[in-house]
Amino acid sequence: MNKMTIIVGALSLSAGLGLGYLMPNQNEITPVAEKGKREILFYRHPMNPDVTSPVPAQGSMGMDYIPIYDESGGRSEVVGTVKIDPTVQFNIGMRTAIAERRAISRTIRTVGRVDYNEETMFRLHPKVDGWIKEIFVDKTGQRVKHDDILLGIYSPKLVSTQQEYLLALKNQQALKNSQFEDIRAGAESLVASSRARLIRLDVPEHQIHELETTGVLKESLHIHAPATGTVMKIGARQGQYVTPATELYRIVDLSTVWVYADVYEYELPWVNEGDPVEMTLASAPGVTFRGELSYIYPYAESKTRTTKIRIVFENSKALLRPEMFSEVTIHSQQKLDQVVVPAEAVVRSGAYNQIFVVKKPGVIEPRKVTLGIESSGFVAVTDGVSEGESVVVSSQFMVDSESKLREATAKMLKMAEAESHAGEHSK
Repeated sequence: MNKMTIIVGALSLSAGLGLGYLMPNQNEITPVAEKGKREILFYRHPMNPDVTSPVPAQGSMGMDYIPIYDESGGRSEVVGTVKIDPTVQFNIGMRTAIAERRAISRTIRTVGRVDYNEETMFRLHPKVDGWIKEIFVDKTGQRVKHDDILLGIYSPKLVSTQQEYLLALKNQQALKNSQFEDIRAGAESLVASSRARLIRLDVPEHQIHELETTGVLKESLHIHAPATGTVMKIGARQGQYVTPATELYRIVDLSTVWVYADVYEYELPWVNEGDPVEMTLASAPGVTFRGELSYIYPYAESKTRTTKIRIVFENSKALLRPEMFSEVTIHSQQKLDQVVVPAEAVVRSGAYNQIFVVKKPGVIEPRKVTLGIESSGFVAVTDGVSEGESVVVSSQFMVDSESKLREATAKMLKMAEAESHAGEHSK
């Protein structure tokens, strides 16, 4: 077997990058590799890179060791720097991109659940014991307006309070011409306190006025809606005995709704109150709802390890109904003046992140980088790459393999040099 053929074949096998079989012929790498006479650093076994020799040697199968040359040309280079001929770059489909400085924001997508706005929910309880005499709103889902009559209640306590008020009015009328000011003031004070008691027991103003005008006791007093909204629950029916513990109605204003969503731990640093949010629903195709992130809960869910967030949406058209599921997109606040590169340029090894930077034509340098936020196919680089530098965005796994081989070779050289120095000192 021809010796040169064996060496070329061994070089192709040990390159780790697979560049040899992609070259049309051997001369493609000579413009970069053979400029001037190169120094042989050591010889490496063609089948086992860990076996080296300071002098030419042969393996057990008669194959010559491969010479490892000093290709730095006396220059100081980053360990792992790779030299690839432009023709080979074309053959392996290597592409590059320029690191640019611009604003970037992170987009977080999650699933949401529509719920009531707790701030617009009203739970109506009676202030006294009594019986429901008549009911005017008797269907859940029914819309009511503020001050609409909901039901009438008979309560002995309300009747006795009306009697006290009428007696106070009669007493005031009888003593209004008294020559003693204290007596007149006492009568007026009794009227005021009796009327205030009726108001505190939720007797409506129109019935108090009717009582003052007619002087006739009302057996059934009305309870009115405290706000405009939708009746979500009715807790009493006609003839039922109720107490202050009875929830008569639950009314919710659905003109605004809350949407709950879950955010994973790694996304949480990019979420802030006030971030704009977009939402879509299957029930409203083509409609995008826009709201604002209003609150981030201060605890995580034990089962899912996610953190709940709350978003407020306007719902004037009543398209958002509680318990609906939705798709939520959170646009985190923009990070201005960031150096960004395509996300595909990053080689993620687990221990660290790495990007290959084109220092000059044919010379590619590995860089350990610190990454920032990632969005829309781009990632911010906070350290390791500067604006305007060219980075490799494809075929990195081949470049990475060659780079690691170069790095291993450099480490072996240092070890051999250290062993040589140690041998000289022992003499």
